[in-house]
Amino acid sequence: MIQIGKQLISLDIIEKEFCCDITKCKGCCCIEGDAGAPLLDEEITEYEKVIDKILPYLPQKNQDVIKEKGVFYLDDEHEKVTMLVDNAECAFVEHDGETLYCGIEHAYRDGKISVQKPISCHLYPIRCRQYHDFEAINYDKWPICADAICKGKKLGLKVYQFLKEPLIRKYGKEWYDELVEVAHQWEAQKNAKK
Repeated sequence: MIQIGKQLISLDIIEKEFCCDITKCKGCCCIEGDAGAPLLDEEITEYEKVIDKILPYLPQKNQDVIKEKGVFYLDDEHEKVTMLVDNAECAFVEHDGETLYCGIEHAYRDGKISVQKPISCHLYPIRCRQYHDFEAINYDKWPICADAICKGKKLGLKVYQFLKEPLIRKYGKEWYDELVEVAHQWEAQKNAKK
């Protein structure tokens, strides 16, 4: 583990390669798993304010579920997560043929709303967990992301490099620049031992 500020970061973040390959996985992370995507309270507030601008991007069934149940529910660990449709896909999923996208992100990119998709989705495969005195930042290994690992290796792209934009979104550029510096130092140390 390495530490930057109050964040304890798994070495996997700077050592493992990763780059989403939606042409292969078809966005299946939006429908796989045992719960919706973790949400921050401020995200819930923002999504509820602009839900009428997000709904047109979603299938009718998903729109109906959100109108009836809301944008989130409490999972088995009592954490707020995105609402699901039929206990499977995220209610914010947008279908484009066989490929799944985020309706929130589509509305954001179209300039309809000023809030992006949940930071938990934007940061994946990083998972963050807040503890009393620190935040743990870990690499989540999920078999459905095997193609992303292959693509990352092919491109020589580390997790922290692939996730530059969301890491800056969550922690700021100064924090990210420090992470890059630590990653370079770590790599230099490893190479020196060879």
